Order: sequence, then structure tokens, then C-alpha cells
Amino acid sequence: MKATVISAVGAGLLLVGTAWASGPGAHWGYSGHEAPEFWGDLSQDYAICKSGKNQSPIDLDSLIEAELSPIVFQYNAVPLNIVNNGHTVQVNYAPGSSITVDGHTYNLLQFHFHTPSENTVKGQFFAMEAHLVHSDDAGNLSVLGVMFEEGAANPFLDGIWVHMPEKAGVSKSLPEMTLNVADMLPANKSYYRFNGSLTTPPCSEGVKWMVFKNPVPVSKAQAEKFHTLMGGDNNRPVQPVNARPVLQ
Repeated sequence: MKATVISAVGAGLLLVGTAWASGPGAHWGYSGHEAPEFWGDLSQDYAICKSGKNQSPIDLDSLIEAELSPIVFQYNAVPLNIVNNGHTVQVNYAPGSSITVDGHTYNLLQFHFHTPSENTVKGQFFAMEAHLVHSDDAGNLSVLGVMFEEGAANPFLDGIWVHMPEKAGVSKSLPEMTLNVADMLPANKSYYRFNGSLTTPPCSEGVKWMVFKNPVPVSKAQAEKFHTLMGGDNNRPVQPVNARPVLQ
């Protein structure tokens, strides 16, 4: 499984096709015969999308109170490198930024967006969700989820949205423009934690998920612009929690 995760991360960095770039597998999508309910049947490489017991996203409910360690952030400003890969808009992050949780460090690789949100809170969807994808030196993944609640315009998103490539497979590198994803995070960093998977094929499990409790704003126009660019919803339905504890 670790080899699969490393492959997925490497492919994502090379921008060869998907938000989690699954390598040489069957084409997948969010509608029709390539929709999420069929992913596990599209390719043997995607079988765990159907058979896995620790799949993401989930509904964050039946929460267990726990003393969760604070996340230590070391995010730097980097030049904008953005790609429309046909499934999402992804911003690739230059090396040197990381988070540390329970003494373990994960390096930030990229962040991307889904609309509406993939994870839900007590059955509630949010207008959008961002996933900040991290990997440790062994290829183990950790994802931070940021919920966007419809309200005021989000200045951080404005800086990205104006440069979103309109066609799938197109990327832009703007060395003169820098951003720091720390500016997108909520002020209150309390979070939910659970063990899960990639939310796109190959749906590899063993991913540490941390979803911020507090949403950040997004305007209706901003959310609609992304939704239109994606040609509709790009969120996987919530998956069974099964025996997993969901901590807060």
C-alpha cells in the first residue's frame, strides 16, 4: 500500500492527470458510468474504492472527545504554480513547508478544491472544501481539510481564481506572484481527526485526516466560478465510518 501512495504522490507532483493522479488506470469522473459509485469496478487498481473499510470522505458525527495535539505549521510563501487537471484546480507547493503533529513532520505538496464539500459535519455540506496534501519522507500522507462557508468574498481565493486555467490539462507558473496557504486557514485551528483514504482513485487507505472545525468564508460568486469551471460537482459522496473513531 505504501508503494501505491508514493506513486500517487509522485504522479500528483508531475501533474499527469488527476488531483491525486492515480497513474496508468482507467479514466474516472464524477458523473455517468465513471461516477464514484463505479470507481471500484473501473479498474483492478481501484478495487479498494469499493472494498475498503477506511474510505474518505465521511460525515463527522458521533465524535469522541480527545486531547488532540496542536498542529505546528511551518508554511512559507511560494510562487504560484496552478493546474486545472480536469478533476480539480490544484496549486503545487514548492518544497520547504510542513506541518508537525505528535512530533511527526509532513511536507506540504499541494492543495486543491472540491465543491460542494466532500466531508460533512453532522450531515451538513459546505460550499467548498480545500485539501492540503502532505507527505512524510516515507510517503505516508496527511491531509488537512478546510471548509468554506458562503458569505463574504475570500481575498486569498481571489488571488488564485483570477489565474485558474480554463481548460483541463493546462498549468500556469507565475514566479512573480507569491502566496502563503497559511493565509487561507481559519484563525482557530481546532480540528477533527480520523484515519481515511484518498478521496479519488486509487482510494489508497492509511491517510491521516485532520479537518478544521471552523470554516472560512467564500462568496457565492467565487464558489459558482469554481463549480462552473469544473462542469458541476467534484465531490465524492461520504463513505461508511465503520469502526473508526472520529476524534475532536
